[in-house]
Amino acid sequence: MCRHLAYLGPPVPLSELLLDPPHSLVHQSWAPRDMRGGGTINADGFGVGWHTPAGVVRYRRHTPIWSDTTLPGLAASVASAAVLAAVRSATAGMPVTEAAAAPFGDGPWLFSHNGVVAGWPDAVTKLAGTLPPADLLTLDAPTDAALLWVLVRDRLRSGAPPAQAVAEVVADVRRAAPGSRLNLLLTDGESLVATAVGHSLSVLDLPEAVVVASEPLDDRPAWRPVPDRTLLAATATDLTLTPLGEA
Repeated sequence: MCRHLAYLGPPVPLSELLLDPPHSLVHQSWAPRDMRGGGTINADGFGVGWHTPAGVVRYRRHTPIWSDTTLPGLAASVASAAVLAAVRSATAGMPVTEAAAAPFGDGPWLFSHNGVVAGWPDAVTKLAGTLPPADLLTLDAPTDAALLWVLVRDRLRSGAPPAQAVAEVVADVRRAAPGSRLNLLLTDGESLVATAVGHSLSVLDLPEAVVVASEPLDDRPAWRPVPDRTLLAATATDLTLTPLGEA
């Protein structure tokens, strides 16, 4: 079912999110606390994307995050004010490849999905048919997460604000595929949007930073759970939670 996180705020080393906290993303990859029926470990790849003055950088692998010997040095030496990272537990039948690992991206955007689309792929063939054929032919991978990203990106390209684009995709998929778990995470480096639908999500709202993660990274009491069926929209200094309602 995966674990993911996003950060906005003053620049911090990637290691402060991925490696150093007691329940860091690396720790969550092999010892998650709240997978909700989606497997026990997240060993089917990982990725991290971060914003730099020169643009977005992504580092993705198809192997477990704990086995990557390059990541510790990279994470300690790179700092960013906007980060999105994920570890993957692949749904049965979906490929385990680097291209299938989040974050997906285009321009300033980084995207991740924690969950599963019920009845994949038949349940969402009509939704897929609304996309330009070129988008379907160039999916990063034949997975539900990659399709969700393209559906969100299509709305962004049409001019929809990020929160609207994510909310519309979640509503469409919930109607087409009831029972789906749809924790989406999207950032352009200035703002982030997240949903909690069927899976765990927590937020740490600090005076000049915000962290959204599948599970709290540490024991600070400022962490709070995001209620199920909720849309979260945030900048480094502002946070709003909006109920998504029934499908």
